[in-house]
Amino acid sequence: MGEPSRLGIGARGLVLGLGCLAVVVPFWAVLMTSIASPEEISRAGGFVLWTREPTLDAYRAVLSGGIVTRALMVSAGITAVGTALSLVATIALAYALSRPGSLLHKPILLMTVFTLLFNPGIIPMYLTVKQLGLLDNYLALILPVMLNAFNVIVMRAFFLGIPGELLESAFMDGAGEVRILLRIVLPLSKAVVAVIGLFYAVAYWNAFFSAMLYLQSPEKWPLQLVLRTYVVNDTPIGSDQLSSSLESLPPQISVQMAILVISILPILLIYPFIQKHFAKGLMVGAVKG
Repeated sequence: MGEPSRLGIGARGLVLGLGCLAVVVPFWAVLMTSIASPEEISRAGGFVLWTREPTLDAYRAVLSGGIVTRALMVSAGITAVGTALSLVATIALAYALSRPGSLLHKPILLMTVFTLLFNPGIIPMYLTVKQLGLLDNYLALILPVMLNAFNVIVMRAFFLGIPGELLESAFMDGAGEVRILLRIVLPLSKAVVAVIGLFYAVAYWNAFFSAMLYLQSPEKWPLQLVLRTYVVNDTPIGSDQLSSSLESLPPQISVQMAILVISILPILLIYPFIQKHFAKGLMVGAVKG
């Protein structure tokens, strides 16, 4: 390959810069609008790109109690419990499928792959959840999606890459399957566990459609369903839905943008801690030898 020309380098830099601006500017506008004063929002007629009078009144109104605070706690609980259960189930199934002598190895593997090709659909899933008595129950947001076939296959591929001699030597020393998994396999699989855990956490945190289907009580709504109702659908947020001690509520758009920032922030805070594992985990199975 020849050396790229200055024109080509400049064109790529321009495209990359425009792409970055297209991503960063909307986030910046959302953040600035959430902390802008009512006067600045009124002068701008909506979104604010820079504020000289920053205020946290919108965040105080949102986080002082009411539906948003409750929804935030619900989303955090569902994400924590769901991610933990999903990781345990995925690790157990992937390890069992990676062991050639495990019981019903091939039929279970075929069933797992089958679910990648054929989705049960909304109506059968809803009827199943209803028959199990899980409507208006938080378990309806976890149990139907607790196992993801793609994540199982990715983790199985990683487990297959661990040298078999290492596992056989541990087995000869008297270690059982559970001890081998906990003491040998998992310490060697931190990268893939971190990535799969992030996938599950993001899925649970961002899920709103299942909550819209299965949860009838507004007090049980997760944050994303509140976000959809009051931001996407532009439903007005009244003082009765915010337990705020402020004399007057901030502008509607400021409260909406504050909810949006709060919904994005947790994932942005978690990602840097597992970023070092991300590239390695995503490359599982991509290179042989």
